Amino acid sequence: MLLFWIALAALVRFAYLSGKPPWTDEFSTLVFSLGHSFHTVPLDQVISSELLLSPLRLEPEGTPQDVVRYLMSESTHPPMYFLLSHFWLKLFPALPQGIVSVWAGRSLSVVFAILTVPAIYGLGWLAGRSRLAANLSAILYAVSPYAVFLAQDARHYTLALLLITLSFCCLVVAVRKMQARQPIPLWLCAGWVAVNALGVAVHYFVMLSLLSEAIALLFFWRFQAPAHRHAHPISSFLNPQLLAVAFLSLAACLVWLPELARSQTSPLTEWIFYDRSDLLMWLNPIFQFLAAWVVMVILLPLEADFLPLAAVAAVVMIAFLIWVVPLLVRSFKMLLANPQTRWAVVLLGGLVLGGIAVMTLITYGLGRDVTRGARYNFIYFPAVLALLGMALATLWNRGGLVDEATTPPPWTSRRWYAPRHQFPKTGKTAVLGILFLGFLSALSVAVNLGYEKYYRPEQLAAQMRQYTEAPILVATDHQTHVQTGEMMGLAREFLLAPDASPYTLPRFILAHGEKNSFTPAATLNQVLNQVPRPFDLWLVNWHASENVNQPDCAAQEIRKIWINGYSYDLYRCR
Repeated sequence: MLLFWIALAALVRFAYLSGKPPWTDEFSTLVFSLGHSFHTVPLDQVISSELLLSPLRLEPEGTPQDVVRYLMSESTHPPMYFLLSHFWLKLFPALPQGIVSVWAGRSLSVVFAILTVPAIYGLGWLAGRSRLAANLSAILYAVSPYAVFLAQDARHYTLALLLITLSFCCLVVAVRKMQARQPIPLWLCAGWVAVNALGVAVHYFVMLSLLSEAIALLFFWRFQAPAHRHAHPISSFLNPQLLAVAFLSLAACLVWLPELARSQTSPLTEWIFYDRSDLLMWLNPIFQFLAAWVVMVILLPLEADFLPLAAVAAVVMIAFLIWVVPLLVRSFKMLLANPQTRWAVVLLGGLVLGGIAVMTLITYGLGRDVTRGARYNFIYFPAVLALLGMALATLWNRGGLVDEATTPPPWTSRRWYAPRHQFPKTGKTAVLGILFLGFLSALSVAVNLGYEKYYRPEQLAAQMRQYTEAPILVATDHQTHVQTGEMMGLAREFLLAPDASPYTLPRFILAHGEKNSFTPAATLNQVLNQVPRPFDLWLVNWHASENVNQPDCAAQEIRKIWINGYSYDLYRCR
């Protein structure tokens, strides 16, 4: 069965893989993985589409040293994934237009996503000691819309997710050993430390997963300490193997502390800061958390352009939640009521609650709203899947994953107990329905009807073709390579068009300056004075304090449509 779930995961994730345009973060992955720099793109002057896209060309060939050098000086991420991507991209030829293939860049992320399927299966089996729970955890991951969303980006999240899953597996095995009063094997300790160190070298947020492991252990020993142990629960942390793993993992984190501190002052991270005086900003994280939890399981085509389809999807999702939440609550009651499964639920629940607590502390305590990026919930996602796998297995067997003779947890009243007769007789049908809706959700994400890409340059390119009457000149105000990536997406759409020619390819002006300042506008008007007429000027994502100040450039009234990631205005300069 595991091979089937692996094949299903591969099928869904490879579907339409290159059909969606890359967004600015993916351009960062591709450029740095090639060993190239964004600084080779000239600013404050007119440049061609070819020059703008030159960092995406396989030639000149970069080196691994170039990957590390440019990444660490221009970005805010550790280099492990980018180095792996560097060697991966060498296996694939360039597109006929000479630039790197987006399919090649995204396929590495898909490969790590596929490798995560057996890891999730292993976590489900180690926690639940049930092949049914393990299989259900694996298939939940295979069809999870959230997991598909992560996999179809040319980013490092799937590798980080794989390593976090392996780390959680080590934690579960270690707790089992400590429960049995057995030493943690040396090979497990070494593997655990290695996985943690590699994880931090892939994404700094893996540190938050390690912190959630510590919180989960505290949670576990608070609520699941063996009844026969007379010592205080905190004494269990004196296990020498566990302490060694903790100290070595901490050392692996501290190595990256200088780079992590540097990233906190980078303009690239400004988007997660929020104004604490705004009441709405205090409420947003709550709803963003809730939305992230829902779409881990179901996300029907809410973002379809056809409004009736989106409305039906919303109604079905609401009905699904009303139906499935009580079933899951009953399943968790049954699992908690049995000593054989209680410990796993408490430990995995501690991982989930620990991850949520850490993200909440960063958001409200440090003023950095990490809930704005749904992808950051990957730090506890494997534990969610293992918990849901156990719950669905209980639902499948109408409580049969655990013994009939159950007792409520020692810290609760008997109202937690959910007897078998409270489970629906059609438990198997309910589970199959949940998985089927998950599969439809995965397909919705694959075809960009759910978790729509943050940028839709193909729609903006279509708008430009519709209203353009002269050579196109695109201008944007530039702060970081985020804006360079936004324009790369647009240039790429024109370059890959069937009718691409030197006449149809737009030119670009990246006017550098602080956001909402006067500098970009002054630069733009100075450059425009030197551009021969006629041309159509498109201001795209222009946030400067002033616009065009050219007597022969007239603003045009056009029928605008909402386009993800882009705002735009048209001027005709004659």
